[in-house]
Amino acid sequence: MARAVAGTSGRWAMLAVLCASLLLVAMDATILNVALPSLIDDLQPSAVQQLWIIDIYGLVLGGLLVTTAAVGDRFGRRKLFLIGFVIFGVASVVAATSGSSAQLIAGRVLLGVGGAMVMPSTLSLIRNIFTDAHERALAIGIWAAVAGAGAAIGPLVGGLLVERYGWSAAFWVNVPVVVVTVVAGLWLLPEYKDAGEHALDVLSAVLSVVGIIALAWGIKHLAKGGPRASDVLILAAGTGLLAWFARRQLRLADPLLDVRLFRNRPFTAAALVTLMAMLAAGAALFLVSLWLQYVHGYSPFEAGLRTLPTALAMLGSSLLAPTLMHRIGVRACMAIGLAGLVAGFTLLALTPQPTSYAYIAVFLVTLGFSDGLAVTTAAAVLVSAVPAERAGQAGAVSETSYELGVGLGVALLGSVHAAAYAAHMAGAPAQAAESIGGAKEYAESLPAAQAAEATGLLERSRDAFDSALATTSYVSIGITAAVLVLVVWMVPGSFKTTGSAH
Repeated sequence: MARAVAGTSGRWAMLAVLCASLLLVAMDATILNVALPSLIDDLQPSAVQQLWIIDIYGLVLGGLLVTTAAVGDRFGRRKLFLIGFVIFGVASVVAATSGSSAQLIAGRVLLGVGGAMVMPSTLSLIRNIFTDAHERALAIGIWAAVAGAGAAIGPLVGGLLVERYGWSAAFWVNVPVVVVTVVAGLWLLPEYKDAGEHALDVLSAVLSVVGIIALAWGIKHLAKGGPRASDVLILAAGTGLLAWFARRQLRLADPLLDVRLFRNRPFTAAALVTLMAMLAAGAALFLVSLWLQYVHGYSPFEAGLRTLPTALAMLGSSLLAPTLMHRIGVRACMAIGLAGLVAGFTLLALTPQPTSYAYIAVFLVTLGFSDGLAVTTAAAVLVSAVPAERAGQAGAVSETSYELGVGLGVALLGSVHAAAYAAHMAGAPAQAAESIGGAKEYAESLPAAQAAEATGLLERSRDAFDSALATTSYVSIGITAAVLVLVVWMVPGSFKTTGSAH
């Protein structure tokens, strides 16, 4: 096993290193939201490429997390963390120097690979570094606050950089942080791994990676409507591979992921809460960023600044979560968080149109507070369910749920929004009916003599975007309400994380 954990100041210094890396990885999930318009102008990606540029990062990251967490458990979490962050830095350079949509997508894929090595390492190292349950709960609260704040401030940082230096700056900013963090990690972080000799089951790793990515691919393409036979086959293949993976884990003496953990109802509920909360929240932040720029005409930085309430609210609730868990219990914390999401999406669905920023600001505060509370509590449940030497498994489940939630949210709810938008734009030119960005480009291409037609088309596209946002909110209400009911049913009111195994 690893050497003894350092004193109090040393532990918090280690947490600072881990959080610095987590901040970058989390920001990269959303930093392109406000950069998309300028990126579209520069690289001219198709509508499908636009979605891939945004969500391929989360899908690749989510697909690899189970395998990379197992590698960290067996061969060293510090080693995996540092190698992953170096890959993340190299990938940032690849993305920043992109001259085509294909290279940018490739860079985002490589970023996902590096991020998949970093994210479960941060949570599993916290599990090892902080052995006291109450101190660990606070550390997880800070970890979740940084993860949530990173996703929320991504549009703000991206907006500032894009406005001043162009969209590639959203990737260049990663490089110096990677260098400093790797040096600090080499100096501060101890190594942890399972004390036994455990081989990595390669077949399980392949089944996990291919299965998750195929499942996500199939869901993404089916969500667009008009599915092809190949999409259905890929979805079925992904489902089958994951079923094979689960059966194989039950037979292995040293499984890649102990699927028996899911027999623990609070554990399963926590994974579901993370997945569905981030599915709804990830899509909402993506759509609100587009709304701010295309409907209200804010610059990237101005749009990012107006999403800041989410980050601040998420920071506050994540830090408050450990105290609330101790006072009112795990079930109550997750239920309050989910109920808050239902309330926020209800507000957004019922907001008078045209939608004003005042309503959006209230929604963003509600979203940030509720999501931070629910996800932080869920992470504490997942981490407390496994022994310290297999902490990577908890990190894998938590981060897979988180990243797949964000990626699938953009794919699924983004597709719902696109379909609703197109329905409201029926009869409009094809380019304008495809997206609000397309409507803007089409209107700007019209000659001056058709200024009235251009103005009318832009107004119609804004109204259509607002209406589609309401439709998407109703879907989000259904998702979060269903998970709320499941949480109340699956988690005992007396459940506490402090009583779990260490």
